Amino acid sequence: MRPLHLSLFAFVLAAPSAFALKSDTQQPVYIDSNSQQLDMRSNQVIFEGNVSLKQGSISINAERIVVTRDKEKNAIHKIEAFGKPATFSQLTDDGRTLSGKANQLDYEVTSDQLVMLGQAELSQDGNVIKGSSIKYQIAQQKLIADSSHNERVTTVLQPSQANN
Repeated sequence: MRPLHLSLFAFVLAAPSAFALKSDTQQPVYIDSNSQQLDMRSNQVIFEGNVSLKQGSISINAERIVVTRDKEKNAIHKIEAFGKPATFSQLTDDGRTLSGKANQLDYEVTSDQLVMLGQAELSQDGNVIKGSSIKYQIAQQKLIADSSHNERVTTVLQPSQANN
């Protein structure tokens, strides 16, 4: 496996302020699904069947979503989404839409990190990164895309982005 290390998120080379909307994490989380299971011991709620999660501008659609709460802080610690593929989208502070899809999406709230596993794809404004896995540290705007042994990481940069 060959990692591709990008010090700046490839899609926002020309946009200095492309952080996710800061207000999103202050918004309530709405989840619709066909069924829900609560495990109070592990502080997990499992949503299954055509699951739709919304928080501010964040939208996640999947077949299964697992939400884990931090017992001490009484706040969401982790969101895991599973699908063929699971998809997400979010507005950035500059009004652009960041979207992605993968067989599994793991969002660690405390570390502000998104890990996409299995046919991962991240896109914005026609720019695309594809790999077997993508790890995106949102606040630091750092991205690592990995390929499997028989695939390669693919990046498409639109001319206006590549020239800047």
